[in-house]
This record gives sequence, structure tokens and C-alpha cells, in this order.
Amino acid sequence: MAAPLKLRLIARHLRPQRRQLLQGAAALLVVNLLGTSLPLLVQHTINSLNPGFSLPQLLQQALWLALLATLMAGMRLWSRVLVFGAGRQVEVLLRQRIFDHLLRQEPGWVQTAGSGEVISRSTSDVENVRRLLGFAVLSLTNTALAYALTLPAMLAIDPLLSLAAIVLYPLMLLVVGASGGRMMAQQRQQQKDLASLSDLIQEDLSGISAIKIYGQEPTEENAFAALSRRYRDAALGLARTRSTLFPLLEGISSLSLLVLLALGSGQLERGSLTLGGLIALILYVERLVFPTALLGFTLSSFQTGQVSLERVEELLARRPGIEDPLQPEPLQTRKPSGALEARGLCVR
Repeated sequence: MAAPLKLRLIARHLRPQRRQLLQGAAALLVVNLLGTSLPLLVQHTINSLNPGFSLPQLLQQALWLALLATLMAGMRLWSRVLVFGAGRQVEVLLRQRIFDHLLRQEPGWVQTAGSGEVISRSTSDVENVRRLLGFAVLSLTNTALAYALTLPAMLAIDPLLSLAAIVLYPLMLLVVGASGGRMMAQQRQQQKDLASLSDLIQEDLSGISAIKIYGQEPTEENAFAALSRRYRDAALGLARTRSTLFPLLEGISSLSLLVLLALGSGQLERGSLTLGGLIALILYVERLVFPTALLGFTLSSFQTGQVSLERVEELLARRPGIEDPLQPEPLQTRKPSGALEARGLCVR
């Protein structure tokens, strides 16, 4: 399925919740505005300190920072409630839609398609779609806003030092892009193996009497063991990719902070950068570390959700073998003619 088509499918599922999502996006905007303002306030507070500073003034600045941080935490919580709630609502509507669609199918279709495949698409795939439309949407929006607001503030403090601190960040995007397709293929294979395993279990439970009569227990055990190994290998392959990607991203983020400290300490010694400016840049880099490092998990959820959404849409696109006509013939309105007779009856 082409990427534009997948994006249209995502937009179609999110459209009924657009009001709630817009409110969540507005809350995220407030969170990132506050997150950008706090390091600037810290910079101003540190630079204003002098040998004759007053303790009440310092306590006032600290109280102001605490209030802004508390407001930021509350708005972040509210944004997650809104966006995650929208994903939950989409999940409920999608489950109901799948249930109604399955009721319209002919009786023998489940045996043909495989009960394990149907169960897998109706449960785990729907959960992956919920994570796609909830967590992934929230994380991608937050990452975009964080970069859009934080980078200009960093460049305003010291352009060269800011560029040196984030010069390794494009490497993260390259690593994520190289691992994205692999994770998507591994996730698709894992879902297929899980469906095959569920299908075998369902068939064995349904035909347990025949298996015992004909002594097929060893054969079914070997088949179950083979499918279990395939599912285990697929899950381990996906786990290896994820466990390699996330530490690599965190290591690149730590190198960026190390570059900032190495170069910033020299500028601080020469007097070309204030202590408040260096601390503000450190806070900004730390602020970008989490969304950038989380980008790997976000991409994993996004790729997994796309695969699951594709599988769910394939299930919903299946036309039932018996369909009601678009224009059914009306019932006859005339009264039926006839009589009821009983003949040759006797009582003994």
C-alpha cells in the first residue's frame, strides 16, 4: 500500500476526532512554549546574580520557575489525555465496525480465512492502530513543535555553538530511516506468524477428538513447535533491531551534549559566552534529547500501526458472499387468499 494512501487512511480514522485532536495540539503548543521559555528565564536569573544579590529576589525567580514548570506538567498531562483519548475512541469505533462487518459474512468464511488470522486482525492489529493514532501522533507532533521552537532560541544565544551541538542529530534521522523499513518487515512477519499459530491452536481445539482417535498428537505437537519457533525467531529479530536502535540514538544524543560542554567551556573561559547562556543551551539540548531519542520508538509504533492498519483494512474490504440487494423488491401488499380445512380427523 502506497504511503499517500496510508496517510489518507490515517486521516480518515482521525477525522471524527479532529476537534479533540486540535485541542490536544493546542495544549502541546502551550507545553512547548513554556518549555522554551523556562531555559531563557534560567539564563536571565543566573546572569542577574551578582555579589550583592538579594535572597528574596532569588526566591521570587525560583517560585516563578516552579509555577511555570507546574503549569507545563499540567498542560502536558492534559494533552496526553486528549490525544490518547482520541486514539481510544478510534479503537472502540474500529472494533465495533469490525464486529458488524464479521456478522455480515457468510458462515463458512471464517473457516476459509482462518480463525487465527481473523482474531489476530481484530485484536492485536486494532491495538497497534490505537497506538498509531494516539501515541505516535502525539510524539510526532511534540517532536515537530520542540524542534520548531527550541532551535531558534538556541541560535539566538550562540549560533555556532548551537549548530555544533546539533550537528550529530541528522545522523539520528539517517539511523532511524535505515532501520524503519526493516522494523516494518519484521513486524509484518511477526503478525503473520502469530496468526498462523492462533489458527493452528483453534483447529486443534476444534478437532481434539479426531486427533486423539487417530493418534495425531505427535504430528500436531511438531507443527505447534515449528510455528512457535517461527514466531519466536520473528519476535527476537524485531527485538534485536529495537534494542540496537534505541541505545544508538541515546549515544548520539549524549555525544551532542559532550560537544556542547567541550566547546562551551572554552567560550565561557574566554568570556564570549555567559554562564547563564551555557546552562540555557544545556537545557535546550537536554530538551531535544528525549523527543529525538524517542523518535526510534515513535517510528516503530508508526510503522507497526501502518502494517496493522493495512491488515485491518484488508479485513474490512472483504465483501460478504451474501449481500442484500441495493433496491429490494417490495413485499406484496395484497391480502393472501385461501382457507384452512381439516378433514378425516377422529378422536380416540
